[in-house]
Amino acid sequence: MTEDIAGKNWKLDLRYGRLITPFRHFTLIANGIAGELGAGFKCPEGPAIMSMKTWATDTNEAADMFVVIGRQIGFAVTDKIDIYETEPDQPPGDNPHEYAISFVPHSGA
Repeated sequence: MTEDIAGKNWKLDLRYGRLITPFRHFTLIANGIAGELGAGFKCPEGPAIMSMKTWATDTNEAADMFVVIGRQIGFAVTDKIDIYETEPDQPPGDNPHEYAISFVPHSGA
């Protein structure tokens, strides 16, 4: 499926049903604590907000991915995870996946 959707019209194909995927697109945001983050990620240690975009089968899978991937990177969720169904910036693939992970430090107040 990935080769078929590599073209520039994947969003239109998805919107009009020419591209079928079992996944839905979500953006997730949560408060937590950034520790020593893995390679490629930057955020001072301490209170932070993590955001992530994902293709997943449902909100439960998206939330599980957020917690597991956050933990692997060095981020611990300390509050509820806000999940929004959003327009994608990347095409779906053959498996659930995440992208556009970012961190914003804050004072914790």
